[in-house]
Amino acid sequence: MSSTYPPGPRPAHAPPAPDDPREIGGYRIQARLGAGGMGVVYLAHTPGGRPVALKAVREDFAADPEFRLRFAQEVASANRIHGLFTAQVVDHGADDPVPWLATAYVPGPSLQQVVERHGPLPVRTVLLLVAGIAEALQAIHSAGVVHRDLKPANVLIAEDGPRVIDFGIARAADATGLTGTGLRIGTAAYMAPEQALGLAVTPATDVFALGALAAYVAGGALPFGTGPESAALYRVVHEPPDLTRVPADLHALLERCLAKRPEDRPVPAELIAAAHAHPAVGPAPEFTEGWLPCAVRQELPGGAAPVRAPSLHDRPTHAGPAAPVPTQRMPEPPTGTDRAPATPARRAGPGAGAAVRP
Repeated sequence: MSSTYPPGPRPAHAPPAPDDPREIGGYRIQARLGAGGMGVVYLAHTPGGRPVALKAVREDFAADPEFRLRFAQEVASANRIHGLFTAQVVDHGADDPVPWLATAYVPGPSLQQVVERHGPLPVRTVLLLVAGIAEALQAIHSAGVVHRDLKPANVLIAEDGPRVIDFGIARAADATGLTGTGLRIGTAAYMAPEQALGLAVTPATDVFALGALAAYVAGGALPFGTGPESAALYRVVHEPPDLTRVPADLHALLERCLAKRPEDRPVPAELIAAAHAHPAVGPAPEFTEGWLPCAVRQELPGGAAPVRAPSLHDRPTHAGPAAPVPTQRMPEPPTGTDRAPATPARRAGPGAGAAVRP
């Protein structure tokens, strides 16, 4: 499923495929949100009408007893996580013929989609994201879980901050039997050195991934480059990160996150304190209006272009409904921390140009 769209209105979610179920565990299936190696994620609704994101695993995995046991352990781990910056587990069917997991639905783009469509984000936005994701990691780690695959695609953007998702590939920190079989979980570009080498993972592993995520969001480039997975893993283990495209005032913080030795990395509480102390954030480190660039905010629910204020020269009419008034989208005011995109094309995204509101 493509994560990029041409300028203009975003398309609706993909409808269910002809062979998709119409209901899972009492939840009505409305659309497909995506598909991956483990299964399909649907937009579904509770009997009372609330939306949820429901992940149904592939049938061949469901037929594997070892996978079913692992999935049940993952669900038990996810149920222990309670954080305002995580997508809360709502329900599950770990013992159903086709196992599934339902989480709170976040109707916003992923951080990966935001950077692909709009380019690097301002320093203030990056620091607030770091603080919010670090708080999510606190909730995850306090439940005895290491996420293991923290990356921009697993962070959704909502009006009041980020949401860390996809604990279907997280593992309980003490589940050593699952990690001793040679199974490697994660994405090469965001793996910590110990994870790339197949060593034990700890909460510090997620802090490394957060540093790589922040470098990508702030600079628009992966800190350990692209190319084959083996080459990226080699650079993760042996070479320093490339932060040349990242604003200089973020280097010290991200270099600490991307330290090769886990014990040299900060804990999430230190990341939150560092983000709040940065002058770009100021005394009110909150996800209030203006924490996102205007173009990104307009992708969120209720983020349409502003409506023209009524003028003293407007005359009421009783001849019928008012005609639509063309409204030019106002440019985002400079904040002093926004950075120009790498290329003009990277700023081109949905919602560019004029919008019409009645």
